[in-house]
Amino acid sequence: MRTLFNILGPLTNPAFAKRQVVGVFEPSLCDFMAQVLAALGTEHALVVHGHGGLDELSLSGPSDVTELRDGQITHYQVTPEQLGYASTSLASLVVTSASESALLISSALANKAGDQFDAARAMIALNAGAALYVSGCAQTLTAGVELAADVIATGQAKEKLSSFIQFTQIMAAAAIEL
Repeated sequence: MRTLFNILGPLTNPAFAKRQVVGVFEPSLCDFMAQVLAALGTEHALVVHGHGGLDELSLSGPSDVTELRDGQITHYQVTPEQLGYASTSLASLVVTSASESALLISSALANKAGDQFDAARAMIALNAGAALYVSGCAQTLTAGVELAADVIATGQAKEKLSSFIQFTQIMAAAAIEL
């Protein structure tokens, strides 16, 4: 269920991120969110709404993008094809539980073969690539997506996920001991 908190959450980031990707469930919110981010001092952000009502870049069709960069706001659409992927149905990515989602993501990052994992890898690359672009690690959105795909293909993304899981388990155990 979509609520006001879906809009407020990204705007109340306690880290005061100066660069970020923000997804919105309604395309009419893209410009509003970009204006608010500009007022909050954000340097570079992409506010995205994906085909099919997604609050992220979509593999199933064009995504609306509102880009805030150095105080300037621009609007455009981007298709999966422009970012190096064929448009694909998202039906194979529908999961019914957190554990099923974790398994799909882990398998995709481990470069497991299959249409479902290919689609998951592509969605991960599209959205991680957007983050790499706004962070300054890539000069263009396309270059960011290519970099993300390379990091996945080499196994570095899976290694980082494994390290993060291990870290959170250690921290959870330490918190229990307190």
